[in-house]
Amino acid sequence: MQESFISLVFLYLIIKTKCATILPVMETLVLKPNKKSIYMACKLLRDGEVVGVPTETVYGLAGDAKNPIAIKKIFEAKGRPNDNPLIVHISKMSMLKDVVSSVPLDAKKLAKAFWPGPLTIIMPRGSKICDETCAGLDSVGVRMPSNKIARKIISKSGIFFSAPSANLSGKPSPTTAQDVFADMNGRVSLIIDGGECKAGVESTVVSVLGPSPIILRPGYITKEDMEKVLHKEVKIAAAVTEGISKDEKVLSPGMKYKHYSPNAEIVIVKGTFEQYKKYVQDNYKQGVYALCFDEDVKKLDCPALSYGREKDAASQAHNLFNKLRELDSLGATKVFARCPDIDGIGLAVYNRLIRAAGFNIIKL
Repeated sequence: MQESFISLVFLYLIIKTKCATILPVMETLVLKPNKKSIYMACKLLRDGEVVGVPTETVYGLAGDAKNPIAIKKIFEAKGRPNDNPLIVHISKMSMLKDVVSSVPLDAKKLAKAFWPGPLTIIMPRGSKICDETCAGLDSVGVRMPSNKIARKIISKSGIFFSAPSANLSGKPSPTTAQDVFADMNGRVSLIIDGGECKAGVESTVVSVLGPSPIILRPGYITKEDMEKVLHKEVKIAAAVTEGISKDEKVLSPGMKYKHYSPNAEIVIVKGTFEQYKKYVQDNYKQGVYALCFDEDVKKLDCPALSYGREKDAASQAHNLFNKLRELDSLGATKVFARCPDIDGIGLAVYNRLIRAAGFNIIKL
């Protein structure tokens, strides 16, 4: 037992030493979740380092939300613009008092219904959260993940952490530890491998700062889900489908910049399947791929990847980022993506696709 503990401490000191060096020469460990690796993750977080952790949505880059040095390391690792706020993750309701200054009634109702789970609630910021986490805003997004590994790390470390998706800024979000390693090797010291994420897209973000709740980023928890709990209308921000101006301040991640993009140019094609098929075939050349539904693949005379079943938005959400990353491995240069329905979870899928495409949409 003593030898095991000494080995663990020695491994931690190696990681700590690597963290002090320039990012490209840092050694990145990928470890399965167990007592030793969880201890190591907690120790690194308490020391102001950054750790890749699984959640039920996507993998996140976790850093102490109170520590500006740790948060700067997150931005540096991702290459993320520092005016893009982060989301704070907690493991129990009692932590809220240290994260927010007040909990609006709508937030209490939503938390009771959907926490732990893939819902982020924008509330008035508490004094313990550093400016860097909130991009200087007086509000903060908070969620309680349902992933047991993430919650254990929060609980055992005593750290409520900020955790944006663990990818290079602008690239598809990671849904496996291998995805994180592909982007973060040499940039972070430790990734906890908790397997494949269940949801596959980031959490729904809803602001309760005004009289009417408003969805700033759609996700697995839908407008209809929240309206059943609140018994009032939940609005959807225009930025979800239309984007915002370059200089406009945002309250939530995923609103301002081009996101989720593979190296290939993504073009969303709206129309019937027959229209889509004709357009893809008329514009096919070397390096072009179709990104479509399960039912479409065998009907197309060109390289094609499916991101889910046509009438199953949950399967599309689960697979989308994985398929966007696969397109890079295949060497795709241009991708024609079949447009999903935008009802329910489909709105989250559409939102991610239009940002991956930089709003490049063709309507047939």
